[in-house]
Amino acid sequence: MNATESHIAGSAAHSAHTYHPLPVVVATADGAWMTDVEGRRYLDLLAGYSALNFGHGNRRLIEAAKAQLERVTLTSRAFHHDRFAAFCTELASLCGMEMVLPMNTGAEAVEAALKTARKWGYRVKGVPAERAKIVVAAGNFHGRTTTIISFSTDPEARADFGPYTPGFEIVPYGDLTAMRAAMTENAVAVLLEPIQGESGVIVPPAGYLPAVRELARERGVLFVADEIQSGLGRTGRTFACEHEGVVPDMYVLGKALGGGIVPVSAVVSSAEVLGVFRPGEHGSTFGGNPLACAVALEVIAMLRSGEYQARAAELGGHLHRELAALRGTGRVSQVRGRGLWAGVDIPPGFGSGREVSEKLMDRGVLVKDTHGATIRLAPPLVISEEDLDWGLAQLRAVLGVEGSDA
Repeated sequence: MNATESHIAGSAAHSAHTYHPLPVVVATADGAWMTDVEGRRYLDLLAGYSALNFGHGNRRLIEAAKAQLERVTLTSRAFHHDRFAAFCTELASLCGMEMVLPMNTGAEAVEAALKTARKWGYRVKGVPAERAKIVVAAGNFHGRTTTIISFSTDPEARADFGPYTPGFEIVPYGDLTAMRAAMTENAVAVLLEPIQGESGVIVPPAGYLPAVRELARERGVLFVADEIQSGLGRTGRTFACEHEGVVPDMYVLGKALGGGIVPVSAVVSSAEVLGVFRPGEHGSTFGGNPLACAVALEVIAMLRSGEYQARAAELGGHLHRELAALRGTGRVSQVRGRGLWAGVDIPPGFGSGREVSEKLMDRGVLVKDTHGATIRLAPPLVISEEDLDWGLAQLRAVLGVEGSDA
C-alpha cells in the first residue's frame, strides 16, 4: 500500500462518509498548484469552492495570520479585542452597508441571515408571530444544517433528515411570475444565490435579479443575496449582484473572506435590519475572533485594489471563449458561468462528470463534478493564463478534441 492508499484507507475507516473525494491526498500547495503525498503536482481548478480565491499560501494573508498568531487568537465575544471594530467597519464599507454580524462558516451565516429576516419581520414589518415566510429558489445550495436542508430540492441533501423546518416557500429559479406570487403579506425575505453554484453554476435570466430587487422593495420584503461562493471577486466584480446593478438588503458572505486560512463568514446589512438584535439573542464564540478579523481585513484590503476583480474578468473572458469553442465540437453540451467560474455539461457518451474529473486528475488537473454530468471550474484568481491554458488543454485531451496541445 503506497502513501496515497494508506491515507485514503485511514480516512475510510475512521471518518463519516459524507464526501466522495477524488483519490488524491494533498500534502502541500502554493498559488494555483497542489502537490500530493507522492510528490505529484496538480493544477487546482476548484479553489476550495471559491474559499481559495487568492490562491494557496498567499503571502500577504499568511503574514497577516502569523502576525496575529503572535498577539491573540481568541477572546470570545465576552470581551472586546482590537481588530474587531476595524473588521466590521471595513467589511460594511466594502459592501456599502452599515453593520456586520460575524460568524464562521457559510451555513452559520445563512442561519444568521434567516434569523435576522424573521426577527426583522416581526419587529419592524409587523408580521404576526410565527407566520413569517421566506421565499427561496429551487436548485439552491445554502448549507447543510437541518433548517437549510428543509428548503433544499436536492434529495441527497434532504433524505432521512426530517422532520423539516417550516416557514419557507420554494419557487423555480429565474421565474419572476412564481416569485411575485410567493411574495405574500407574511413574506419577510427572499433568499437567492445570484449565481447558483452547486447546481452547476446557473446564471439567472438577464433582468431577473433587478426585477426581484424591485419586487422585494415594493412588497416590503428583504432581498438576501447569498454571495458565499459568487462574491469577493469570483465573477469579475466584488459581488455577482453588481453585474446587474443590484444592491440587496443583506449580503451573506463566507469562503474567500477567510482567505483559505481560517473560516470567516458574515451577514452584512443596514442598521435598521441588523439593529433588531439585542444582547443574548444570537452569537458565536469564535465569530469575529482576532485571527479571523486579521485575515479578513487583509482580504478586504486586497479587494479594495480591484486587482483581483479585474483579473477574474479578464481571465474569465478567456476561459469562457475557450469553453465556448468546445461546444462546437459536440464534446460539451452547455457552458454557463461568469468570470473565473464555469459549469461545463458533458453529453452522454463522453463520460459522467465524475469520470471526466478522474481522467483530469490523472493528467494533473483537479476539478469537481456535480449533478452527474457537470464539472465545475473555479481556479484561484491568481492563476496565470499559461497555467489556465494548460489546464484547458488537458480538458480537451480528456474529451478527445482534435488539435489538443496537451
